[in-house]
Amino acid sequence: MTTTTLTMSERAAVQAYIRLLEATQAVLTDPELAPMAGVYLSSPMAEADEALRRAGLTGNEARLLRMVSALRSPGGAATSQP
Repeated sequence: MTTTTLTMSERAAVQAYIRLLEATQAVLTDPELAPMAGVYLSSPMAEADEALRRAGLTGNEARLLRMVSALRSPGGAATSQP
């Protein structure tokens, strides 16, 4: 198993991205919330955008998705470094 080492800002960005995905899924699968998706998702989108910018991951989707995969894999093959 390969371990991916994430900086604290990378881990924060990945976690913000995962929260955005989960919030998006929750809002869009609820027929009462879906029409107001923009309202409900504006805060998680802003949080993810800022975290991705701080981590230097803006525009680097391939790297971000590798980190998401490592963090969410069974056993969490991602470690943190300061």
